[in-house]
Amino acid sequence: MDRTRTQIMGVLNITPDSFSDGGRWFTHADAVAHGIDLLDGGADIIDVGGESTRPGSTRVSEEEELARVLPVIRELSRDGAVISVDTMRESVARASLEAGATLINDVSAGQSEPEMLRLAAESGAPLVLMHWRGLLSDTGAPVHYDDTVREVAEELTSRIEAAEAAGVSRSALILDPGLGFSKNAQHNWELLARLDVFVEMGLPLLVAASRKRFLASLASPEAPAAATQEDRDAGTAAITVMAAQAGAWAVRVHEPRASRIAADAVAAVRAAGSTRS
Repeated sequence: MDRTRTQIMGVLNITPDSFSDGGRWFTHADAVAHGIDLLDGGADIIDVGGESTRPGSTRVSEEEELARVLPVIRELSRDGAVISVDTMRESVARASLEAGATLINDVSAGQSEPEMLRLAAESGAPLVLMHWRGLLSDTGAPVHYDDTVREVAEELTSRIEAAEAAGVSRSALILDPGLGFSKNAQHNWELLARLDVFVEMGLPLLVAASRKRFLASLASPEAPAAATQEDRDAGTAAITVMAAQAGAWAVRVHEPRASRIAADAVAAVRAAGSTRS
């Protein structure tokens, strides 16, 4: 994995109902075109997902998810794109790896389907373990924390241990603190304030704050839904700077250009500082 600067993971939602851009890239042609646009905008990795995890979403069938993602993964990977598949299903991840994806991004960290961990061990594909306490549509998912950073770090540690017990190499694991998943705005800010804790766990760190509600609240505190995508993207680029300064491996974003410039700027400052005598 490239460590010269924070990598940019571009979001490609092939869904009708994702919270930010659901429906915009739902046809095959539109999805492929947007994937190319993401690469042109500075994305290093395209994260292809066929199932929304927004609050209130309903899970799609395995067949529908496969039909959405596989043709797009095949075409983009054939053209040289580095592809991550965003899925909680082992069968979808397996088929996606066969179609050309090289990384698995499982928001459940193998809790939805434990077979996902065995697939990662078998394939050797890098696996993102996100902090997860259940689907956002699950009103019973616990959202209380006595110590947000400590508890998230401890729960991620338990998923690292589960992955290693299943045979996944530690060198293949990537951590994601799960901003917005079973967390309110204050929890998210507390996690962002202590990204160093997750970097110090010794695994690559993925930060996925893009366009989430807590950023919209900055632009429009009284009516977050009124915040524009441009407002949310400005907040996202600011988070990219924080993540890059903390040493994150990658950020997951909907609009890559501003975040790519932000990550390049942090890398340039760091490089300039290292040349001082």
